[in-house]
Amino acid sequence: MIIGIDDTDSNEGMCTTYLGALLLDELQAYGTVETLPLLIRLNPTIPYKTRGNAAVALKLNTDCPEKVIAHVVSRIEELARMECEKTNPGTVFVLEKDYDRLKPILRRFLEKAVRDVIEIEEAKSLVSESGIPSKGFKNGRGLIGALAACGAMLNLEEWDHTFEYLAYRQNEKWGTPREIEKESFFEADRKTYPETWDTVDLKNRLVVCVPHSGDPVLFGIRGENPAIVTEAASLIRAEPVERFAVYRTNQGTDMHLLSVEKLTEIQDMHSYRLKGTVSSVPKTIHGGHVIFTIRDEKENEIDCAAFEPTKNFRLLIRKLRPGDRVAMSGSVSSGTLNIEKIEIKNLASLYREENPICLTCGKHMKSSGQSQGFRCKKCGTQATSKIMCEVKRDLTAGLYEVPPCARRHLAKPLVREHRSDIDINPAR
Repeated sequence: MIIGIDDTDSNEGMCTTYLGALLLDELQAYGTVETLPLLIRLNPTIPYKTRGNAAVALKLNTDCPEKVIAHVVSRIEELARMECEKTNPGTVFVLEKDYDRLKPILRRFLEKAVRDVIEIEEAKSLVSESGIPSKGFKNGRGLIGALAACGAMLNLEEWDHTFEYLAYRQNEKWGTPREIEKESFFEADRKTYPETWDTVDLKNRLVVCVPHSGDPVLFGIRGENPAIVTEAASLIRAEPVERFAVYRTNQGTDMHLLSVEKLTEIQDMHSYRLKGTVSSVPKTIHGGHVIFTIRDEKENEIDCAAFEPTKNFRLLIRKLRPGDRVAMSGSVSSGTLNIEKIEIKNLASLYREENPICLTCGKHMKSSGQSQGFRCKKCGTQATSKIMCEVKRDLTAGLYEVPPCARRHLAKPLVREHRSDIDINPAR
């Protein structure tokens, strides 16, 4: 059977992946865990999410599914942050006899949950019409993520995946400052990058794989395979760990992105790949955010933003000028694209007026006075007007990303890009 769980945490604490790690151990009393657990990130723009909008799924070979269901439900009742208004847990159970029937149905549901907006009633209707055993708590919003995670488990071969090693704190430490040796994370990065990523942010000298909320996670190492994330984790020096789990995930895959040809197709609460031509000079607004617009071939425009948390990435964005052709990916909120990556395809030619150059000595001429043209004092050569000279751009075509400290869970880091037709300029 496959067990999907979502929405047991809150902004203040708990973590659905921690519950998944507990169940990995506890459910072995009822059977055998068949594969790595899944951590599935859903649409990052959904306003109802608590923190990372993640659901989990476990696959268990068991002869007593009823006991498994009762155990999972009881653990959710015990550990979920029910007191939080935004916490609305849900769990679903897909039995082996239904795998083939539900595989295409839940694959479509997974794709929609990651890229689109799903109402609670749609999830409840799917559960009812498909006869899927389930349990929703409060308004049952967690059923959405639980179904999506089961869809991911049923369709492992259909989507790109990465891995995350999650270490969890001892219970008495929850809510207290984390005790870590910062330099050990940089050491782990040096020894395992580029097969691991987003452990640290080198330019900003930050450890980015350690959360700051009151949840049970001590740190999370992301990488290409279970062995490399485990190796990196072994190099970390920190407070004692209660338990750990290695999850297969859709993090770092760009699974959330939709392709769009016309800017008029863009909607809030969705994430896109789009292209266009820069149509305004980037400006810095209150808070340090950098805003500019792009235009498509039909003259439709959209605002694009490098927000303050993207740090040094904003320096790049400020160098864009009208006429530059770009392709970008990011999420849309309030009609503005929050940039995750940008590919500068072609730079516009910029010109400025300069005094004419003497063809004899190669030096710039001097003005002879208002409306009197220009003259080279050394050679005596003359010219009637200024000339236009191309400005050298302090910018190079290529693909750029926000720094690790600002990266969204689902955004694919450049270190995972395998295209040969572009230049990659990672922000490390």
